[in-house]
Amino acid sequence: MALADAHTHLEQFAAQEIPGILQRAQQVGVACIIVAGVTEESSQRVIALAEEHQGVYAGVGIQPSDVKGPLDARACQRLKALAHSNPKVVCISEVGLDFAPGMPSLEWQRQALRQQVRLARELGLPVIFHSRERPGHIADHYETLKVLAEEKVEEVGGAFHYFQWSQEIAQACFDLGLYVSIAKPLLRLPALQAVVKDLPLERLVLETDSYPQPFKRNRLRWTEPKDVLAVAEKIAELKGILLEAVARATTGNLLRLLKGKVAIPTEAP
Repeated sequence: MALADAHTHLEQFAAQEIPGILQRAQQVGVACIIVAGVTEESSQRVIALAEEHQGVYAGVGIQPSDVKGPLDARACQRLKALAHSNPKVVCISEVGLDFAPGMPSLEWQRQALRQQVRLARELGLPVIFHSRERPGHIADHYETLKVLAEEKVEEVGGAFHYFQWSQEIAQACFDLGLYVSIAKPLLRLPALQAVVKDLPLERLVLETDSYPQPFKRNRLRWTEPKDVLAVAEKIAELKGILLEAVARATTGNLLRLLKGKVAIPTEAP
């Protein structure tokens, strides 16, 4: 049984933590981990991490909370050079829109998202994207999807990172040929459980969004890629199917999204 984690921030962990994190992931069958860049500098670190470790792959991008202004042609060329620098760069990630209070100008965010989707289309890489709404404004996600649609994201495909919204928003993603990426909120949100129970397995991928969590005093409780197993187990429970079926489908979905840039078995040897 092979599992895959479509979205992490492992580069934010201390270097000495990485071997243990990867070993714990491997022990539960996680064979593919994608690490997402959030700035140019972090994208460089992500690529170095992927180069160093088997089963680790990179995404390059500037996430909405790190947008400092319009993304100019030179910045786009630098991102393009990073994407070309290593065959383990498999997606444009993390990009998107963040409508929460205190985030950078939405005008800057939209422009940066458009430029990065255009770059994804030029490079033939899928887009793993972020969308966070203002409190009580779930319709903000349709704005993110509208920008993606206008930039023809369906030409390269993508996934809605850390999805925890309604069946209608999921369907809007599916209509664009996108996947939804399910993480640990599934373990604690009954409303999300009700949604995921009815979503087609062939449109789901799994993730953890792992990053250092010192606010959790017990280090053993920090989220890591190994926790995609718990997410897969919950999906299996909700749908009344075998865990192996969930692993095979979600890993296969991610491999298809990545268009052959990653090759791992979907079944255990």
